Amino acid sequence: MNKEEVKQVLSTPVNAPVFESTEIFFKNREYLNIIYETDREMLEKVVPEPLKVTSNKIKFEVINMPDSTGLGSYQEAGQVIPVEYNGEQGEFYLSMYVNNQAAIASGREVSAFPKKAGQPKLYVDNDVLVGTLDYNSLRVAQATMGYKHHKMDEQEALKSVTAPQFMLKQVRDYDGSLRVCELTRSQITDIKLKEAYRSPARLQLFEHVMAPLADFPVKKIVDAQHIIADLSLGQPEPIFDYLED
Repeated sequence: MNKEEVKQVLSTPVNAPVFESTEIFFKNREYLNIIYETDREMLEKVVPEPLKVTSNKIKFEVINMPDSTGLGSYQEAGQVIPVEYNGEQGEFYLSMYVNNQAAIASGREVSAFPKKAGQPKLYVDNDVLVGTLDYNSLRVAQATMGYKHHKMDEQEALKSVTAPQFMLKQVRDYDGSLRVCELTRSQITDIKLKEAYRSPARLQLFEHVMAPLADFPVKKIVDAQHIIADLSLGQPEPIFDYLED
């Protein structure tokens, strides 16, 4: 392998990269979103400046991706916080627990998604949509939602899925110091909405040191959404460099 060939390697191992170079498109990407009120001071402790927390609400989401080019079929779950950056409303992606190695690696190496390994699951149990998240052998979150009770307004559903996404991108040097420390922004723009509903819901969070979702206790459920769409993810771009500030 010559020097030019080395530069074309997308990821290691060089003879079997952990993910492939392909445009990822999601068919029938299915969301269970539960928006609930929690302790605002806890949100402010984890949201990095210059983002500003805009309310005491947080979103727990479980996503089923049954048909994803290059990645196959997998699920993820995590928490998202409403924020503002320079007057623009969006969401800070705090955590994403994923059961697909290629999605974790590409999400961290190429993009800025805060992904780590977990065992999420989204399924229908008779008349209920169920979303769960296990970390190794322990349950850390369980959500239940009535199955397709009330249709959502299409524009409201699209707005929910396509809000600007803010994330923290960090790359460490060999001595442990920061080589890259940036705030990034991305947004889903290529989307075809298929179905969208809201229903009554419940959410339980369980204490876990390595999956601390319960640090943001459920005080009141504000909304529960079940959305299905075809889409492709937007490309993240840096908007703030902490190393130059």
